[in-house]
Amino acid sequence: MVKKSDNIVTPWEVKGKIDYDKLIKQFGLKHLQHLPEQFQKNVLFRREIIFAHRDFKQIVEAIEKKKPFVMMTGLMPSGKFHLGHKLVAEQMIFYQSLGAKIYLTVADIEAYNSRNPDMKELRETAIKEYLTNYVALGLKLDKCDFYFQSARSKDGKKANAYYSLANMLARHATFNEFRAIYGDISPGKMSSALLQAADMLHPQLKEFEGKPIPTIIPVGADQDPHLRLARDVCKRIKAFKFQQLSSTYHKFMPGLKGDKMSSSDETSYIALTDSPEEATRKIKRYAFSGGQATLEEHRKKGGNPEVDISFQMLKYGLEEDDQKLQKIYDNYKSGKLLSGELKQIVIDKLSKFLKEHQEKRKKAAKLVDKFLN
Repeated sequence: MVKKSDNIVTPWEVKGKIDYDKLIKQFGLKHLQHLPEQFQKNVLFRREIIFAHRDFKQIVEAIEKKKPFVMMTGLMPSGKFHLGHKLVAEQMIFYQSLGAKIYLTVADIEAYNSRNPDMKELRETAIKEYLTNYVALGLKLDKCDFYFQSARSKDGKKANAYYSLANMLARHATFNEFRAIYGDISPGKMSSALLQAADMLHPQLKEFEGKPIPTIIPVGADQDPHLRLARDVCKRIKAFKFQQLSSTYHKFMPGLKGDKMSSSDETSYIALTDSPEEATRKIKRYAFSGGQATLEEHRKKGGNPEVDISFQMLKYGLEEDDQKLQKIYDNYKSGKLLSGELKQIVIDKLSKFLKEHQEKRKKAAKLVDKFLN
């Protein structure tokens, strides 16, 4: 946990400008270095949007030796699925292409306790907004174990193993440990953290993958306390032998106004169900610009692509060609490219993506319905 008056990074709140190098030191993470060639083909790794890790070597070894491994992630069914959520979806699809089995949980119990007491609405949001978009982006459901925290499995042995593990983890965690990792924490958040630890570890139980197995968990830096708790507690459980969890950490994709995206503020993000016209309106009206106040000043001083949201959208994957991205960066920084012209580049690329993606969503909805029924 990092928390100061103007800089907050916790699982429940992110505020202020994030210094990722400082987070690496404070959380005890490691920089990602010397990755195999297949990772350089992925824009998130290549551009260091995924910037740090814990014990990633065992995942790399599993991939290189073509051994089984698991990727585990979860979703909070709140609000619309937006470009920020797409970061995790792309990692699921990438690891799946490298041979991973995907474990995907809907954190409906956590959402019920902290955000929305309507369980039916939570389930509908998880399926229609999240799972359908995942499939439209390329997730293969036949290599995915999808479940709700409130209903782990129709198989009684699997369900019992999952919930028993959560209870066992509670016996091995102390209140002082929670305070050290999270700071001030309520009983509800403690319960949620333990259930998330069970989510991360249970694929290694005999009822699931049958043995200890390399498990990668990609998260934003704000979620690291959950990883630390799971990693610490699993070492104390003598009844099971767990292979230590691996994790990678990605930077936060900035919202349209320059701060963090918020599911409760539709003007802070582009949803994957927004029409091209609505996306265009949002970018023109809300996307924070790194340009100068006047045309003359911009031509003379140039723009700042590091804070310009349109450029950041390109960097986070809307423009996959590194040479084209560098040219846009150079032209904007020199003043050759204007803010309005940069926004138009994004509008054109985003409109094309949204139109194609929404066609794929129609097919994906049928696949999801068949998968669940």
